[in-house]
Amino acid sequence: MRVYLLRGDESGKLYRIGEVAALSKVSKRTIDYYTRIGLLECTRSDSNYRYYDSSVLDNLKVIEQCQQMHMTLSEIKHRLTLKNVNNIDYRSFEKQVQHIKNEMDHLNEEIKDVLQAAEALEDEDKKRILHKISPQAAALLQSLIMFSG
Repeated sequence: MRVYLLRGDESGKLYRIGEVAALSKVSKRTIDYYTRIGLLECTRSDSNYRYYDSSVLDNLKVIEQCQQMHMTLSEIKHRLTLKNVNNIDYRSFEKQVQHIKNEMDHLNEEIKDVLQAAEALEDEDKKRILHKISPQAAALLQSLIMFSG
């Protein structure tokens, strides 16, 4: 991996799009799209190469988390703006908190549905399902079943 010491972030590091893609495991095409719609920022060299500072890696993580919460691109852009600017608008902050609360309410409903379905299963079926999911998810599901009964 080549690191360019031009006009970059605090440490001076700049990355070409392929390096950002490799580090973040996000395709160059996706990074290009996010840059075009304003989710990511880059600087252009005299030869028109795009260079990104290391903050783009954090922003890509935020984008992924927001997508997992089913946020729109507009909401993601707003969240990145809040993240990257220390000046927080109260109304924007309140809207973000409400979005998270709505997502948590939705997840609570899904948990209730899963628990109801789990109660109807035989012990052997429960064990088989728990064996197929990650240890963390299995522990969480077992805890939820224990506390719901």
